[in-house]
Amino acid sequence: MPIFVVLIIVSLALYVFFKVKSLRTRLPMEKKWISSKSSMALGSFVTFFGINQLFLFQSMVTYIVAGIFIVIGSINLIGGYKMYKYYLPYAIDEAEAIVQQKG
Repeated sequence: MPIFVVLIIVSLALYVFFKVKSLRTRLPMEKKWISSKSSMALGSFVTFFGINQLFLFQSMVTYIVAGIFIVIGSINLIGGYKMYKYYLPYAIDEAEAIVQQKG
């Protein structure tokens, strides 16, 4: 299915983008917040890859491996979302403190 190929490429590109962005920032809470976004992108990549494999090949081994990919990707996606929600207020407070120091 071509839609899954597009979703795989987009999620992989977002993972690389957020990973590089998290490595470049110096603020600790912002780094963790951006890292959570990269975790969600990686989880979606693994999940979409597993779903795509289900459509490409129909064998018992493929079903098992794709199921493992879908479960691991979903866990990573949910964990990244929880990290995102947890670190967002701290990143906002950190950014506001930086603005107040400069202004």
